[in-house]
Amino acid sequence: MKIGFIGLGQMGAPIALNLIRAGHELMVWNRSSEKMTPLLAAGAQAARHPQDCASQEIVFSILSDDQAVENIVFGSDGLLKNQHQTLHISMSTISPGLVDCMTAAHRSHGGDLISAPVFGRPLAAQAAKLFIIAAGSEKSLDRCESLFSIIGQRTIRVGDAPQAANIVKLCGNFMIMSAVESLAEAMTLAKKSGVDKKTLLHALTSTIFTAPLYETYGQILIEQSFKPAGFAAPLGLKDMKLVSQAAEINRTPMPFLGILRDHILSAIAQKGEDVDWSAIAHVVEKSAEAN
Repeated sequence: MKIGFIGLGQMGAPIALNLIRAGHELMVWNRSSEKMTPLLAAGAQAARHPQDCASQEIVFSILSDDQAVENIVFGSDGLLKNQHQTLHISMSTISPGLVDCMTAAHRSHGGDLISAPVFGRPLAAQAAKLFIIAAGSEKSLDRCESLFSIIGQRTIRVGDAPQAANIVKLCGNFMIMSAVESLAEAMTLAKKSGVDKKTLLHALTSTIFTAPLYETYGQILIEQSFKPAGFAAPLGLKDMKLVSQAAEINRTPMPFLGILRDHILSAIAQKGEDVDWSAIAHVVEKSAEAN
């Protein structure tokens, strides 16, 4: 299949490479052109503008925020400037409102939108072990299924309105941050009480908290391996802002959200913008040291 692929960051590049390895022909575009080099070496073709990718059978995009997505869809050289009836698979974590706008715009041009954000860090993307949360028309989802099977271990369909996938993704990221916060607080209490963090993590993950998330982030917190970032704190802050917007629109109180947002801000202030979002654990521990 001929595929356009836009966005070659830590997640996009390995996803695109897995599609090439599966035998698909890719035309790639990235705002920073040097990030295209490894994909070109693997056999991809370079696009001059995002709109060039719309000439392919399907277009993937995975970008950092709403503004970046708006630029490649609605910009002067965006996807909608191409007259092809594009099926666009948006894997970005963006606002549900923007997804609604994109859905309407693509369909008015004879195309369609599938929203398919993922759960998984860069290593999962490299290993094709992502969990894909997908929403959109059944016909378009069926068309994408074989591609999703190449890049992920499971696809979960959550509805025919594309924005539903983004709501699920935002809820999931809120819960990941909540789990990291609770791990950080528990580990800090254990440490100050004379219990080793590793002992605590083993006791919890071998009994009542057996989910891989606790094991993965628990190890990061023990080792304090916040750099290089698997998911940069500014992106986590962006996601918590999107959760807050959705909560306000839907009149949903989320008091814990304010704590998470403030701790991410503190982590960025104390450790820099290139730190992993799990560095909120550093903020928790420093707060305990002051008492």
